[in-house]
Amino acid sequence: MNVYDSGRMADVLAPLGYVQVEAPDDADMVILNTCHIREKAAEKVYSELGRLKHLKNAKEDTGERMILAVAGCVAQAEGEEILSRAPYVDMVFGPQTYHRLGEMVARAGRAGDVVLDTDFPVEPKFDFLPASAPPMNPNKASGNEVSSAFLTVQEGCDKFCTFCVVPYTRGAEYSRPGADVMAEAKRLAATGVREITLLGQNVNNYQGAAPKGDWGLGRLIAEVATVDGIERIRYTTSYPADMDDELIAAHADVNELMPFLHLPVQSGSDVVLKAMNRRHNADDYRRLVDRLRVARPDIGLSSDFIVGFPGETDADFAETMKLVEEIGFIQAYSFKYSPRPGTPAAVMDTHVPDKVKGERLAILQDRLNTQQLVFNRSCVGKVMAVLLDRPGREPGQLVGRSPYMQAVHVDGTGGTMGVIAGLRITEAHANSLTGAPVEDYADAPNRAHERASA
Repeated sequence: MNVYDSGRMADVLAPLGYVQVEAPDDADMVILNTCHIREKAAEKVYSELGRLKHLKNAKEDTGERMILAVAGCVAQAEGEEILSRAPYVDMVFGPQTYHRLGEMVARAGRAGDVVLDTDFPVEPKFDFLPASAPPMNPNKASGNEVSSAFLTVQEGCDKFCTFCVVPYTRGAEYSRPGADVMAEAKRLAATGVREITLLGQNVNNYQGAAPKGDWGLGRLIAEVATVDGIERIRYTTSYPADMDDELIAAHADVNELMPFLHLPVQSGSDVVLKAMNRRHNADDYRRLVDRLRVARPDIGLSSDFIVGFPGETDADFAETMKLVEEIGFIQAYSFKYSPRPGTPAAVMDTHVPDKVKGERLAILQDRLNTQQLVFNRSCVGKVMAVLLDRPGREPGQLVGRSPYMQAVHVDGTGGTMGVIAGLRITEAHANSLTGAPVEDYADAPNRAHERASA
């Protein structure tokens, strides 16, 4: 979502004459768009600010000026602290306020005026954003040509998991009206986008206003699939308890919906899940996975795991490992529990020693990495539809994403940027695949789903 927000900030700044540059050295404005989910991400903000301070001072020495801003969730959570620790910062604003960037820049342009805007506005920011420009390509230094784009449809979260800062930094759940989402999807398609990822902190609880009753995410996916030019749809991030029948059915019925789902479980222990204030237990998750696999037998699952949550015992961790073995994940993100200030878990008195957390994480990641490699190896010899969206490291090499979000490398003769190419997988690596072009392959990505799982 921060990638999406950064693009929309660029849209807001464009009428003021700002254009993106490749590096901060000669920039008139630098905005750090930040994440507050884990402590390490937040601390990196201050490290980066220290580096940028020297660039800012160097510009001032030549009579120029650099506006330095911190945006996003760290700004929302630590606004006053940022200004205290880095008093050379000119603007600090939260993720719900960037539609007011124009007036913030005007204020920051006055010498000595520091802007702090972390209010939650009554009006949705989306109502005040300009029509989106062609999306940014983070893998392309210049130009806007992209074939895959993010589209935020929902923001905020009302679940209040005890480890999570999102309700405090992004606010209450808000779903954009269906018509607004469709209009943006059509604009993206008109620029050549072929794959859209629908975004939300709790995206599968999307409830967007529509003329004949609110749309859930399943209905929204079906509608986006009708947009001419959109051939692939994804969504993230999901909350297991909010997967409804219509959304599960979409995995069976909507051919454009990719057979890959990120479905965070966090732990396999019911005791830990209750302490986390998750609205599901381990068996709920197992049953949900069973239903998804009935709807879409070739579906691949990714997940999030937190190890060492306060109070987690060896037995609790064993339950997580049991769940991992039973489900079989093709990708996963796993982390040691990181206390976030202001969350209930941060003040629990049963914190797990860091050494124990590290040992458990190593065991979990070893198993998850093995599962990912096994899945990658199972793809060798199969034909997969790969959306080629960026250059590779080697001369003439292109890289794209398979339906299962795997990075796939191919020699430049294997396709054209922005094309969904049929590639026969020739090699599997820990985090990527290598493919070769299939000469008689028609650009038909939806048929290749079956080929990939055959």
